This record gives sequence, C-alpha cells and structure tokens, in this order.
Amino acid sequence: MISFPGNFKTRMQNLLGKDEWNDFAEALQQAPPVSIRYNRHKNAAPQDADKVAWCAMGRYLTTRPAFTLDPLLHAGAYYVQEASSMFLEQAAVLWRGQTGLRFLDLCAAPGGKSTHLADLTPAGSMLVSNEVIRSRTAALSENLTKWGNPNTVITHNDPKDFASLPDFFDVMLIDAPCSGEGLFRKEPAAVEAWSEAHVKHCAERQRRIVSDAWDALKEEGLLLYSTCTYNREENENNIRWMTQQLGAEVVHIPLQAAWNITTNEYGYRFFPHKTKGEGFFISLLRKKGRSLSSASPMSSPPKPFSRGERGGFLPSLSGEGPGVRTAPAWLNGDFTFVREGFYIYALPDYLVHDVFHLQQHLRFLQAGVKVGEVKGAGVVPAAALALSAALRNDAFPCADVDLATALRFLRREALALPHIEKGYCIIRYQHLPLGFVKNIGARSNNLHPPAWRIRMNI
Repeated sequence: MISFPGNFKTRMQNLLGKDEWNDFAEALQQAPPVSIRYNRHKNAAPQDADKVAWCAMGRYLTTRPAFTLDPLLHAGAYYVQEASSMFLEQAAVLWRGQTGLRFLDLCAAPGGKSTHLADLTPAGSMLVSNEVIRSRTAALSENLTKWGNPNTVITHNDPKDFASLPDFFDVMLIDAPCSGEGLFRKEPAAVEAWSEAHVKHCAERQRRIVSDAWDALKEEGLLLYSTCTYNREENENNIRWMTQQLGAEVVHIPLQAAWNITTNEYGYRFFPHKTKGEGFFISLLRKKGRSLSSASPMSSPPKPFSRGERGGFLPSLSGEGPGVRTAPAWLNGDFTFVREGFYIYALPDYLVHDVFHLQQHLRFLQAGVKVGEVKGAGVVPAAALALSAALRNDAFPCADVDLATALRFLRREALALPHIEKGYCIIRYQHLPLGFVKNIGARSNNLHPPAWRIRMNI
C-alpha cells in the first residue's frame, strides 16, 4: 500500500477536490494496467486484447508476462509502454500529409516515445533522438535499433547544444524529467524521492530545458511538452510561462468524450481513477511565425569530416572499398553507404546532407542502419541490419526456430543448424528476425551483441 509523502495529499486535494481525492487515492492502491504498443513496420499482428483508445497499435494485456523471455520483444515487434503516454499519437494529425520534416525527441531514453514518433513520422522525415545522460544512451540505442526505422539519428547532447541549430526542427518533443508523481504505484523510489523542494527544482529545470532548445524549433513549428506528474508547477504553470515568455500558443488536440481525459486551457491530464493508465500531462504548442513546411535542404552541402574530427562518418566516395559493394544488395530503398573506421552505415539518401550538417554541432552515437564491420575482403553483418525494417527478405538465408532455440540464441549460446547452408544466416522467430549467426557446419557462431544477451534464468 502506498503511503503518500509529505504534503502530497493536501496538494492533490486542492487540485482534485476532497471527494475526487478519495477515488484517486483508491485507484493508486490498485495494480497498474499493463500495455504494449506494436511496431506497425514489422507486420506484428496485435493480439486479441483491449485497445488503447487513443493509439491505433496500443493494447492492454490482462496479465504482465515475463517480457524478457518473449523473443518478439527482442525482435522489436512491440514496445512495453504506459498507455497514457501513447496519447502523443493524437498530435500527428497536424503533420499528416506533409513530407520531409525534422523531428527531435530531446529527452529520449529509454526510447518509448522515440519508437512511437518513428512510426508517426511522414515520408522523407528524420528523427533525432537525444539523451543527455550517457548511462541511459545504451538502452535508447538498443530499443531504437530493434525498432528498425532507418530514419533515426541518436545523439548525446545537453539541450543547450541545440541552440547552434536555429530554426532546424519542425516538431520537438520534450518529455521533461519530472518529480514522477504519476509513477507512484509503479516505482516506490518516486514516492521516496518526492518533496515540495524537488517539485520546485524540477519545474525550474524544465523551463531551462525548454528555453535552451527553443531556438532550434522552426517558427510555426510544434512542441509537444509532457511530464508524468500531477502538480501545476511542472505542468500548467510551465505552459503559461512558455506562452508569456516564449510567445508560444497552445494548440487544441481533438478528443473523444469516452476517453475521459481531463482538459483545461493548457493541456491534457490523465488521472488513474478516470483513464486506464498512469498519471500523465501533455500539451501541444506552436512557435509563432512562418508556416510549418517541409524541411528545406542546406544551401550548400556541408563538408564531411575526416577521421579525427569528432569521429564523424567518412563518405564512401567510390563504393569500391572492401565489402562495400555487397552491402547495397541487402537493403530496400535508396541509401548512401558511409564508413566510420571499420564499420559501414547506410543512410537514407534524403538524410545525408542533414546528417553531415548535424555532426558539426552534435555528438553522434549512431545514424541510419549499422550494416556491418569490414573484415578482410568482406563484411560481418551487424545485428542492426537483421532488425532493420529496410532489410530485403532475400538478403540472407533464414532459419525459423522454436521458442527454446530462440531463447538460446538470445542467451548468446552456440546453435546447431545442420540443414542451413554455411555462411551468415538470420535467426527468425515467428517470421521476425532476431539476429545473425555464422553457420560453419557442425555449429553456428552466435553474433548476437554481448550487451543484449539475456541473463535471466530460463
């Protein structure tokens, strides 16, 4: 049972009223709902379960399974995500039908909203997923790699670094670090960490984050601001500050009454006694000025970096390097193949200029699809290639395996695949790729990344 901290009860009674507080407090003593969101680019068939009303691919589960032991999770077939936060999908109506937009998820780890945005970006668009805390970038990279969209760039920067990119992004998402009141029934640590001083500190930090990144948003661009907390300081008061100090205007998101979402002039609130989900707040704002338009190309192509300059990509000028000639046959679509050291990456052609431009301002972790590592005259294919939605179905032989074998692969154990031809082979579970092995006859060397290995006892 949750023991509410400090003055939290009094503050919530002032927000909700004493009668509604009782319903709210009772809801927090119940088990939280379990929800997932399916990957629309991997043909993952949603199971027969209750739908999350505001998200086309969102589903509620009746029980919480051992997700770690489900190979479909590792294949990027779905993401375990809290249902309330899936509401950002409703903002996509404002960019539907446009092309070539630039998106920024400023506080992206572990990747739930980035994977969702990746599904919502229109054709020819780019998503930059940024995380300032280095220890959180590994989870972000893994989750986005498994999701498989090739239009994603992952960076590791402080929000103020984006000020060097004025008027660059069409849509910006700031899921701001907050006091976490909406997570009380899921994360006991959030209860222990709560204090009025912490709420004040979070509100100030949120304003600083928005202010630092504001110039990077185009005029008439859209800002999605969200928190997983209830108090006015971090929500309505911050939105009021954005309208008064930054000149932003709040944009209405159409709702259905049956969703039972609480609204006011500043945004949308999710309370667990009203909606099936955790505590959440979101607001959509527009930066006043020029009309939202397709991303314009740079006036002149930026000069690519050479080795030693920020460790950036090296352009493959001729495509004749070792193994590079084989890589284009592995992907569907128009890609430019670049080298960074011994590694080959594939960038969608429409991203190349922007990627090289961004490298002059940001610290990159990855961009596009990591195709593989050059060794000798060939390329050892990377796990990201197998998981990419751009992979050609006939690029490699495949071995469809049962659950036990799939889990052995995910534990990075050697597999015996005597009926598969020698060489690189994709391991699939329910027709979805999990990664590569190199079949040498009597056994197959497992190429699953060591950092992704399942360590849970089976």
